[in-house]
Amino acid sequence: MRKLLNTLYVTTPEAYLSKDGLNVVVSVKQEELFRIPIINIEHIITFGYMGASPGLMKLCAENGVALTFLSPTGRFIGRLQGPTKGNVLLRKRQYELSTQEDFSLRMSRLFIAGKIKNYRSILMRYLRDYGEDKDVIIITRLLEDRKNQVLKSIDFNQLRGLEGDAANAYFSVFSHLILHQKQYFRFTGRNRRPPKDAVNAMLSFVYTLIANDTAAALESVGLDPYVGFLHTLRPGRFSLALDIMEEMRAYLGDRLVFSLINRGQIQPNDFIAQGEEGITMTEKGRKILLTAWQSRKQELIVHPYLNEKIPIGLIPFVQSQLLARMLRGDIDDYPVFIMR
Repeated sequence: MRKLLNTLYVTTPEAYLSKDGLNVVVSVKQEELFRIPIINIEHIITFGYMGASPGLMKLCAENGVALTFLSPTGRFIGRLQGPTKGNVLLRKRQYELSTQEDFSLRMSRLFIAGKIKNYRSILMRYLRDYGEDKDVIIITRLLEDRKNQVLKSIDFNQLRGLEGDAANAYFSVFSHLILHQKQYFRFTGRNRRPPKDAVNAMLSFVYTLIANDTAAALESVGLDPYVGFLHTLRPGRFSLALDIMEEMRAYLGDRLVFSLINRGQIQPNDFIAQGEEGITMTEKGRKILLTAWQSRKQELIVHPYLNEKIPIGLIPFVQSQLLARMLRGDIDDYPVFIMR
């Protein structure tokens, strides 16, 4: 099993990345703040506008370290990756299958059914821990029904309609799972570009992290993260990463957001206004979330398909491996990640 190395998150917008020998150096106004050997990390994600030196980019490419640039608010800008790994025949197979509507629909059913089942698992866990909640019970039944309909959907229009219905239902009771600081963390529905409240700002931020980890995992097993089956192709869009992260959103993202709010680790003053209507996280808020994210990735779970313990941070890598094996024909179907 692959070793889970660290992701280096650079949250200071004024930070500049450079190299010194085989070390990554982070500086602000030419004053060194931090350094780490390149062999200790597998991904650098920087939230800022100062950039990185050509020497550092070369060092990352030579050592298989992905370098991702995000805006200070978490918007994806670009990503540097070294030579593509994996068998060219695997990518050829991926490209061929991505053009076959029947196969793409089959895969999309699995991604969305897994997403809905994990939505339901989040709500069922809440009911087990905190007792009956009539509204939540109704939604769990609806989600089970929508999952079954998704698996029988006959085209993409029907599939996307069912997906949207399930997501709206899930987010309609999302606020029930916010048990503390309710007066500060109000949630009335999912919104983005820009997020209009603190909860949506956190969700958008953590979903960006999941997408980047998933894209890096797909690259590492030889798949093209830009060519998917469900999400339409668009320049610069991680279509395949967005596909397979659907099944991970609830487990990796939503649970982290609930935990940070309910434990009081994140506070209202960790957010600031963005423009006329938007809300974004402060640098302090991003650091709190990123610290919790890195800690969570080290926790162990028993993978439902492999039936062996793995760090949570390796879930995107394991799912990418399983997808590659299915595309090669080594296994009959893609085993979606389902929460236990």
